[in-house]
Amino acid sequence: MLAGSAILFALVLVLFLMVFLRPGWGSRIAPGRWIVLGGLVLPAIVLIPLVCYALYAGEQLLPLPGHAPQRIEAIAKQWDWTFRYPDQGGVETHGVLHVPAGTPVDIVVTSQDVVHAFWIPRFAGKIDAIPGHATHLRIQADQPGEYQGLCNQFCGLGHAGMHFTVIVDRPEDFSAAVKQAAATGEMNK
Repeated sequence: MLAGSAILFALVLVLFLMVFLRPGWGSRIAPGRWIVLGGLVLPAIVLIPLVCYALYAGEQLLPLPGHAPQRIEAIAKQWDWTFRYPDQGGVETHGVLHVPAGTPVDIVVTSQDVVHAFWIPRFAGKIDAIPGHATHLRIQADQPGEYQGLCNQFCGLGHAGMHFTVIVDRPEDFSAAVKQAAATGEMNK
């Protein structure tokens, strides 16, 4: 996406420099043609491939037929996150989200009090946590490791400390890691 926007910016900049460095250069082209070429054709050259790539990348996150993705519930409450794992017997962790590597995971986000925002910068855009409403976000972490997540919607005086740790486990270790974290009452460090 960044490369596509850079190409579009460069094309517009070239047109600007042509008009700036050669006064009168663009006056031979009718205004209607500027609108069609500069406002429709030029962006289409870059945006159509970007949309195709975005659709392709989004489709890659869909699970294979017959394989429902892992589902995790993220519940926000001033100023903490609780993660519930219905597919793992309903166990919960506080401040620490475990996800398996290399597989899509559906995060169902909600709030118990005010509007919060669920955001893991390395994996996906933010999504709002709204009281009484469930929002869905599909993520996929490809590499095991530890990452940071946070609430980036001001939600009160304790907002600055409302972050969580994301631990991406190897797929074969995921179930055991979640059960161990829940049993030990694992909390955000």
